[in-house]
Amino acid sequence: MRLDSLIKFFTSIRLTVALLVLGMVLVFWGTLAQVQLGLYQAQNEFFRSFFVFWQPKGSALKIPVFPGGYLLGGMLLINLFAAHFRYYRSTKKKIGILLIHLGIVLLLAGQFLTDFLSSESVMHIRTGSSANYSESMSDYELAVTDTTDKDSDTVVLIPDQLLVKRGEIRRPELPFTIRLQTYYRNSALSEKAEVGYEEVKTGAEAGSGFWWRSLPHETVTQKRDIPSGIVELRTPQGTVGSILVSGFLSRPQEFVFNNRTYQLALRPQRFYKPFSLHLVEFKFDRYPGTDIPKNFSSRVRLQRPQTGEDRELLIYMNNPLRYAGETFYQADWDHEDEKGTILQVVRNPSWLTPYLACALVGGGLVIQFMIHLVGFATKRKVA
Repeated sequence: MRLDSLIKFFTSIRLTVALLVLGMVLVFWGTLAQVQLGLYQAQNEFFRSFFVFWQPKGSALKIPVFPGGYLLGGMLLINLFAAHFRYYRSTKKKIGILLIHLGIVLLLAGQFLTDFLSSESVMHIRTGSSANYSESMSDYELAVTDTTDKDSDTVVLIPDQLLVKRGEIRRPELPFTIRLQTYYRNSALSEKAEVGYEEVKTGAEAGSGFWWRSLPHETVTQKRDIPSGIVELRTPQGTVGSILVSGFLSRPQEFVFNNRTYQLALRPQRFYKPFSLHLVEFKFDRYPGTDIPKNFSSRVRLQRPQTGEDRELLIYMNNPLRYAGETFYQADWDHEDEKGTILQVVRNPSWLTPYLACALVGGGLVIQFMIHLVGFATKRKVA
């Protein structure tokens, strides 16, 4: 294909229309897929990918069957830039068109930046207590903690992605290697025998007395997968033992090796902050005579020892806390006794790009309209 043919292809209005139609199909298809896949997995497979893949049942083969959001968005950006540089002529009468194009480019680029740079997590705080970390809503980690020293703990973190592979995991800080004998991405755990459950078989007391089963991927937005697994500890001299770890266990599993005490915990991935939030008071108001939430708010005390900052503030619906590059929204509450709050923590360095993009598009439309209006009025006056 010659260069002029490539230029015509990427600047074609037909390509623009085709990409927009494919985008509409992708949005419709991805929305329907949320019923089976859930919100987050549907976003990753349809909109945060270059292709939508089809996987035959019982096979590991993935076949691309449709362009994904990244491919369509990238092609739209190329089409817009190519058409702009080919057809645009720099004159005062086309300043509005330039601003409109810049706004659309910024809107598309901002979405890419948001997908790659933003993160979401939650912070659970009970009344009278403090928290200095938030937790992932979907990803887990295996925390291996050496608690032998009274003054400090040594923590080694292993992400969920490594656990799924079930290979041997070595860390220089640990005198043993870790291997997952069994690992369920989503599971159910019980302290008594039930139909469909199997007894957890480990070589240590840490895990005896439990029954478990594997569950399919959770698709309900308000719920999430809770993993469980059996960790096998190995040394060059042989196997130390096997221990049950699970997101259902509220306390870590403890064991002793070479006269040192260790704890194992499978927990949501944590994001530590250089400050802490202390929940002074949590309020949950309802409409009179109903259980319908009217308002819930959290009065917190922000403390940052490094800077000496210590102040109280109120977080409630539509009034988040913006601090240290993150936004803390009042998202939920402890449904058991309503004495705890749940804050959604969002880090999005490109959060201003949609506002700037809309301002550029709106300003460009107004300028372009005024240019044509003034020109029309001037011609009419002369006539």
